[in-house]
Amino acid sequence: MAFKFPSEEWVLAFMEQINTSEAYRKAAATWEGDFYFIIEPGPGLLQSMALYIDLWHGEARSVGVVADESEKTPEFVIRAPISTWRRVIEKKLDPIQGMITGQLKLKGTLSKVMRAPRAAAELVNCATKVPTEFPS
Repeated sequence: MAFKFPSEEWVLAFMEQINTSEAYRKAAATWEGDFYFIIEPGPGLLQSMALYIDLWHGEARSVGVVADESEKTPEFVIRAPISTWRRVIEKKLDPIQGMITGQLKLKGTLSKVMRAPRAAAELVNCATKVPTEFPS
């Protein structure tokens, strides 16, 4: 069964992958920080969606779709069109490279993210393990 991206079901499946990944747990053992992943409109997505994820010492403590971005004040906000997120999830775009080149717009401390490249890579590995159906 594939999960529609972006959706509550997808982000819950993502959380499960994170919390069962020994590689992520080790790579992110000292990471503390929460995120909004803002998926901007593109093919098959008419309005922006915000996915929230709270990452703490190698696990996801909570996740969800957020109706209003003012609901939470995460340490990091990463925004990009759905087509760019698809390239990240399909491992066609490295997220750190995407931030450096401006394809992924980061609000937050880039240097903190750059100190955890293995954690970022393992997080993407977890996303690639979620059976994903992209809108078209």
